[in-house]
Amino acid sequence: MPEKASGDQFSAEDPTTRYPSPGSGEKEVEHPGLTDDMDVRPDHGEKTYRGSGRLEGRKAVITGGDSGIGRAVALAFAREGADVLISYLPDEEKDGQETVRLVEEAGRTAVAVPGDLVEEADCRAVVQRAVDAFGRIDVLVSNAAHQMAAPGGIEDISTAQLDRVFKTNLYALFWLCQAAIPHIPPGGSIITSSSVQAFNPSPHLLDYATTKGGIVTFTKGLAAQLAEKGIRVNSVAPGPVWTPLIPATIPGEQLGDFGAQTPLGRAAQPAELAPFYVFLASGESGYMTAQVLGATGGTPIT
Repeated sequence: MPEKASGDQFSAEDPTTRYPSPGSGEKEVEHPGLTDDMDVRPDHGEKTYRGSGRLEGRKAVITGGDSGIGRAVALAFAREGADVLISYLPDEEKDGQETVRLVEEAGRTAVAVPGDLVEEADCRAVVQRAVDAFGRIDVLVSNAAHQMAAPGGIEDISTAQLDRVFKTNLYALFWLCQAAIPHIPPGGSIITSSSVQAFNPSPHLLDYATTKGGIVTFTKGLAAQLAEKGIRVNSVAPGPVWTPLIPATIPGEQLGDFGAQTPLGRAAQPAELAPFYVFLASGESGYMTAQVLGATGGTPIT
């Protein structure tokens, strides 16, 4: 990924050309995908994200924090002043430790918890580890997800795949929130990662899209439950984003066109998603709950 020019990451650039299309130079990688396996590395904001104390002293949990959107959010939170716990699959230890390095480089505490969130015990262990380390949880970002393309449609989706997709994307969200809510004080925030797939499902991602629709409904329902406790629940709905999950789950011949269907004509980089999560975690969004912010490159979410 070419180095961005120094200066404000929010400067007025042409959004259609801010980043080149990444997929044309990429090969398939083994699932679940590691950043170092990619020929075209994502931009997580390493050289561009500049914090301003918007999350000073906050304690955050980010699942799927090893790479992609999760790493970009962890980096941004740390540069905004938050201590961060990340969870990730044991196979992603190398990426997880790189996120830890970035958080610590920002001068904040980083806690790494490998595990598989399809297990309820692992979800509860993530929360307990955060409480042990931080004493509370101010921000819970449920971001971990599992996706596998099924080019042949519903007949290509095995029960084993269906179980993993639903347990990673939906069950884990339920278990994490159930365990974390007693430790989230008033003013705290839960942020879910839904998707444009919740509103415009791709036929080859039927199981994944179904879970993302469930996340939107869960977000709105939980927000209504927790409003009186002073805990806000919102969601970010990304469109196509260049992360290790993409070359690990999409056939190589389709990578060159990844993101081209959006009105802006390209996929997002993780660094472009992180500010949405910072906004929802900060007091600037204090009157916002039960909302879904679309970061889709122009594709409507209605």
